[in-house]
Amino acid sequence: MECEKRAVELAGNLWFHKADRKFLGADRITLLDKIDQFGSITKAAKAVGISYKTAWDVVNLMNNLADRPLVERTTGGKGGGGTRLTADGKEVINKFRIIQEEHRKFLDNLTERLGDADSLYLFLRRISMKVSARNVFLGTITGIIKGAVNAEVTLGLKGGTPVVATVTNNSVDSLGLAVGKEAYAIIKASAVIIGTDLHDAKVSARNIMCGTITKIIEGPVNAEIDVEIGAGNTISAVITHESARSLGLKEGGHACALFKASSVILGVS
Repeated sequence: MECEKRAVELAGNLWFHKADRKFLGADRITLLDKIDQFGSITKAAKAVGISYKTAWDVVNLMNNLADRPLVERTTGGKGGGGTRLTADGKEVINKFRIIQEEHRKFLDNLTERLGDADSLYLFLRRISMKVSARNVFLGTITGIIKGAVNAEVTLGLKGGTPVVATVTNNSVDSLGLAVGKEAYAIIKASAVIIGTDLHDAKVSARNIMCGTITKIIEGPVNAEIDVEIGAGNTISAVITHESARSLGLKEGGHACALFKASSVILGVS
């Protein structure tokens, strides 16, 4: 059974803050509306799905933050009293509805200008990924060579820089890896070796990326080295102070980052 793919839509919650506290939002406006409708905070609370105590806590907060009370208690009458909106409370509802309508128009206009919101959603998912590894690159799979147990997967980063990973055949199948599909290459900074003048060097590491050192952060024991490898891609490495000193690493200088194919973890959205 195939599920229909639904398009991504922009949505947003409208809130007014006062004295660093949430003052008015759609849920509180709904509560005020129900109080106006029923004349009872008990019925209003039930209608919006909150407890009587919570409803009064919200009303008291709004009344405390407002210049004049939005809700007032009434006494007497057949039911022994109740609650009702003040003129200010009713005005707040009307003005909030106007602002809410304009907010909706703003989102509709933004959706139209953005065009394909699905691509924006995918981008936001990428930048919100939380992994412990310092290096996460997005690329497109350009080649898969399967062996008896493992497979060699080549990922082309933006700008064409290749990253080679060695993973199990089972991982290829379970992740649904295929040529042309997007994937993430994840490399721990501690797995990256830094060297200089390695363009023609013969080493066993499959991945050699050379570029310009953009940042050096000195720590108590180690140093973190960032190397810009082209097309906006930057790879980070953690090496010892002694290694950084002996290599003569400086910001703006040339360096190469090396890491084994077995040190690359592949992931997909």
